[in-house]
Amino acid sequence: MKLYFAPDTCSLSPHIVLQELGLPYELVRVNSRTKRTSAGEDFLAINPKGYVAALELDTGEVLTEGPAIVQYLADLKQEAGLAPAAGTLARVRLQEWLNFITSEVHAGSSPLFNRALPEEALVIFRDRLFRRLDFIEVNLASRDYLVGDAFTVADAYLFTVLGWMKGFSIDLDHWPATAHYMRRIGGRASVQSALAREAELPPVR
Repeated sequence: MKLYFAPDTCSLSPHIVLQELGLPYELVRVNSRTKRTSAGEDFLAINPKGYVAALELDTGEVLTEGPAIVQYLADLKQEAGLAPAAGTLARVRLQEWLNFITSEVHAGSSPLFNRALPEEALVIFRDRLFRRLDFIEVNLASRDYLVGDAFTVADAYLFTVLGWMKGFSIDLDHWPATAHYMRRIGGRASVQSALAREAELPPVR
């Protein structure tokens, strides 16, 4: 398989999952501005949406959208326990978290990347995001992981998007359980390995 990624984006989530599963894969870096890859390809020909993550399967088919990719990967090696079995209520709970992260935290934080927005607008977006962080904090105050008692693909995704908060000057120490969660997940071998592999690939023009 090939994972198309860009640093500091949501593609880190499936990369962590690949590391957790120990599956073989090739890492291909994408320039999000020029849409060129480290292999010299036109990324738009691979994913017409133009953004990472994209996972090219051995069949040549390409999967996009992080929540779909991570569930596909988890199901390839069910014994690893990164996602509950399909068709169970626990799997629906996992999907509930994945949807919350993608729509309320990932999408909710996206406007903060736009430095051209006036401060009045940024305040509104921050306040909305803070309410979502409050919800996460309540849940993590009583458990170590989002779903069940073990690390799942939802944790890989949440760790990825919460990693952007420092760049927005949002101090997660205001949410102590969440900050502790981030330190704990950040110490996992899969996370460290994924970050190290991404750092090895030079920028793409």
